Amino acid sequence: MRIAIAGSTGTVGKLVHSIATERGHDVVALARSNGHDLEHASLPPSVLDGVDTIVDVSGIQTLSRHRSRRFFESVSANLQQAGTAAGVGHLVALSIVGIDGVDAAYYGGKLAHERAVQRGALPRTLLRAAQFHEFAEQTLVRGKMGPITVVPAARVRPIAAREVAEHLVTLAEGEPAGRARDLTGPRDELLIDMVRALLDARGIRRTTIEMRLPGSFGRAMSSGRLRGHANAERGTVTFAQWLAAQH
Repeated sequence: MRIAIAGSTGTVGKLVHSIATERGHDVVALARSNGHDLEHASLPPSVLDGVDTIVDVSGIQTLSRHRSRRFFESVSANLQQAGTAAGVGHLVALSIVGIDGVDAAYYGGKLAHERAVQRGALPRTLLRAAQFHEFAEQTLVRGKMGPITVVPAARVRPIAAREVAEHLVTLAEGEPAGRARDLTGPRDELLIDMVRALLDARGIRRTTIEMRLPGSFGRAMSSGRLRGHANAERGTVTFAQWLAAQH
């Protein structure tokens, strides 16, 4: 197959690229580094010549609902337009478990992303996945405040990004399925425990403070709803196993 990856240089995108290549697929990498600004410029349909499936794992680092909505709506519109013109038969898009009704911050952008995918002309498969194990690293960087790290109160069921990428490639190899079964990790974790375990594994002594964020965004994180439903498909690699493999 010929598979195009939107967001091919991101955490999941790099893994989707690697796995799809390992499985013998021809991969088209859609990224700014390759001259594809999917937010601000139209994608020439010729870029998608012969593409069977687009995997949309595009993303943006922001907690702004307005900014994330604008990004995802623009990227989705460009992929839909170019994909339809090129005769692409399938769009696979990645979203986040448990965000229904949380139209705030980044989750508001992902809900807008889902709506754009669902109303688009391209036949689709939408996969919601849990937070990645790699989220601990992102939190550690984002939460630094001088000598301490502030960690949002969050109950999650994290999954290895590689398992998500493998699942996305498998979905891309199949027929459009609408809403795929949600995908989460094998066990529940507290984000503060994940960050502290990451620091311990690196031999770093640093004060970490758990803080409950305000509003619906913070409530969604602390309530445990971001763990997904009990009937979701489960990954197999625990955070502890993933962490041990990194160090």
